[in-house]
Amino acid sequence: MTTAVTAVTHRDPQAMRRLAGWLAALVIAWPMLALSEFKPWALFGSGNLAVIGDFLAGFFPPAGSPDFLALLAKATLETLAMATAGTALALLIGAPLAFVTTRALSISRIGPGPGRVQAGIVRQAARWLLMVLRAIPEIVWALLFVRALGLGPAAGVLALAITYGGMLGKVYAEILESTDTRPARALLESGSGRLAALCYGLLPHTAQELASYTVYRWECAVRASVVMGFVGAGGLGQLMDQSMKMLNGGEASSILLVFLALVLLADVMSNALRKLLA
Repeated sequence: MTTAVTAVTHRDPQAMRRLAGWLAALVIAWPMLALSEFKPWALFGSGNLAVIGDFLAGFFPPAGSPDFLALLAKATLETLAMATAGTALALLIGAPLAFVTTRALSISRIGPGPGRVQAGIVRQAARWLLMVLRAIPEIVWALLFVRALGLGPAAGVLALAITYGGMLGKVYAEILESTDTRPARALLESGSGRLAALCYGLLPHTAQELASYTVYRWECAVRASVVMGFVGAGGLGQLMDQSMKMLNGGEASSILLVFLALVLLADVMSNALRKLLA
């Protein structure tokens, strides 16, 4: 009696698709790396490592003189005020626009009726406005407002408010659309208003994500203040610019440590808000 043994070959049915995807990514990425002149091996060229080492050595020890720490504390408060005020104003811009552009809150989409065309036009206009707001970087707005208002954090606040307002509005609308919209639709079909549909139909499922993204945007605003400080928008960025121009690595190191502490603070705030809204 003979027993036939059948060998079973296990193979990934998606192997060819994954291979094609990697090859396509390589074909696209390689010319982009060439155009961007990405040459990391240049860092290890003759003399470059010594220059980098000397530059980093100047960062130790961090500066701790009383006069500089007083300037650092003042600049930190300016940065926190700039990021917080800018994010708050961005929230006032982005939240209403997100409310307008969220299709799940459109009463005209429930069924045929008057106002459907007008609602579509208003919603599309709000989307274009969000696109314009976020398309122009905050550094460009900061340059404009520094010319108009002079040096100081006020220019940074307005720059953050405009650009981040567009970002918040777009992402808020996407978060609201990505959740289960059936409760909101049921409320609208039963005669409820749009605000009630938002508060009771969408926010209970998205509050954690919305709060987390808002805190993340505040963290980004803190980091953005560094770049805007180089054009005179005040805060830690302007202090960093002065330290780097004076080749004072110790002061720059102290400023970077403060930035690290602010990022950690943002992470703690995000986790606390998510637990509070859970």
